[in-house]
Amino acid sequence: MPKSLRERLSEANRSMSKSERALASYMIAEITTLPFETAASLAEKVAVSEPTVGRFCRSLGYNSFKDLKSHLKRDIGDQPWLIGDRLRDLQARYHAGEDQLVRGLELEMAALVAVYEIAHSPAWAVVVRRLATAKAVFATGFQTERGMAQIFVNQLQYLRDGVELLDLGSGNFAQILARNDTDAALVIFEARRYSRLAKDLATQAKAAGIPVTLITDPYCDWGNDVADELFVVPTEFNLFWESTAQMASLANLLVNGVFMELGPEVEDRMNHIADLYGHFTGHVGSAPAKKLTEKKTTD
Repeated sequence: MPKSLRERLSEANRSMSKSERALASYMIAEITTLPFETAASLAEKVAVSEPTVGRFCRSLGYNSFKDLKSHLKRDIGDQPWLIGDRLRDLQARYHAGEDQLVRGLELEMAALVAVYEIAHSPAWAVVVRRLATAKAVFATGFQTERGMAQIFVNQLQYLRDGVELLDLGSGNFAQILARNDTDAALVIFEARRYSRLAKDLATQAKAAGIPVTLITDPYCDWGNDVADELFVVPTEFNLFWESTAQMASLANLLVNGVFMELGPEVEDRMNHIADLYGHFTGHVGSAPAKKLTEKKTTD
């Protein structure tokens, strides 16, 4: 059975030149919008020449970018991204020139599908198991992605212990790089313009034998060199500023995957943490804090 375009692109991402890897990463992340591209528009977005796009397509086994798109249609089918009366109305207004946000809506919906497709990849299962079983899990983000890592850590801490947000203030990343063992996992959230710290940290962690998972955008052409797994998430949605919203969706799916991997035993930990929160902080409208019950232990 012939390989799908996604399979060919994944293989290219591991073995080709820098410009070809950039094309592969972009095309994987934006696979549902490729039918609307031309070789020229694709070349402009990835900052390569139009002939490079043609050579890249031929290296994948297609005659041209047009030929690649015809095969892509058979891969993904005619999928109706916009359904329902309200969405059809938005689309009609967009084509009438009345609403420029609808194109962004279409792109975001396609991006969400792409994120869920990532969650069915072989690399995904490897990462989920590692996050569930490693002695320690560290996550970090730089610049605007810092908050993404914080949310991911806070959610994962409900499921297991040994999860930490890397301290940027120390200036040495000793939390992870000075450990006595490598039974750890590192998750980095990063989007352009990329922080030098992200690449340097991933390089040092991988050299130390600590697996690195990089969650990034389609333009990261250095990720494959420093990460064990690279999850490429679409970030362009016809908005003034690139959006990392789908990174949050991917992070939520990772947490859900860890929950499924750990199984029902996580319920005791989640209940215990909920009791701790109720005692020390509480929620709006909740009853006054009660005395904490002793945590159950097993011999």
